[in-house]
Amino acid sequence: MRKFFLTLGYSGLSPKAPGTVGSIVALILALVLLKYISITTLFLLAILISAFAVKQIDIYEKEVGAHDGSEIVIDELAGLWIALAIANATSDNYIVAALAFVYFRLFDIWKPSIIGKIDRDVKGGWGVMGDDLVAGLFAGLCTSMTYFLLIKYNIL
Repeated sequence: MRKFFLTLGYSGLSPKAPGTVGSIVALILALVLLKYISITTLFLLAILISAFAVKQIDIYEKEVGAHDGSEIVIDELAGLWIALAIANATSDNYIVAALAFVYFRLFDIWKPSIIGKIDRDVKGGWGVMGDDLVAGLFAGLCTSMTYFLLIKYNIL
């Protein structure tokens, strides 16, 4: 059950780009959930899942003897949901969803500034979750700014 949770329904076991596959699953889940819950609830779920995941990751890492295995993608879910919440995504605004996805993946892969520092220096569950949560914060801000500019300049 722990592996199912941490790999987001085994999506993290994808042989190619497990983080991207996990992010796609997280995005689909969010868009479905947003038909029934508010964006605030999605944000709170991301925080709750993060808190639970930290402990589960600590246990899992002790079991497998490795830190931040590529199969762990629950951090992608939490980070992307944070980005979607900050950008005030809705279940039918696919532009915001796509922007949040792209920005989140860029920050998660590139790991600029504090994101990379967290990834390098923080160990255990907080290290695995922390860089993605901060990437989600930056992705949400960039998504909001980009969407605002697209509307302001009549591109959308």
